[in-house]
Amino acid sequence: MAHSEHNRSKNSGGFALIIFGALLLFLAPNIYPSMPELGTVSLIGGIIIGAIGFYLKFIKGRQRKV
Repeated sequence: MAHSEHNRSKNSGGFALIIFGALLLFLAPNIYPSMPELGTVSLIGGIIIGAIGFYLKFIKGRQRKV
């Protein structure tokens, strides 16, 4: 098994976090329109979760090797 490092899955769940953050961003404020505080928290949470997913999916793997 000389190439076990090469055959490992590199799936970090970043894409799932991006999708979940987008769903939270768009759907959660519309579910409870009578509670604007919950809508604001879900808006901020969706942005944060999506940003973490974007970092894991696209930026973390492209860091410079010195």
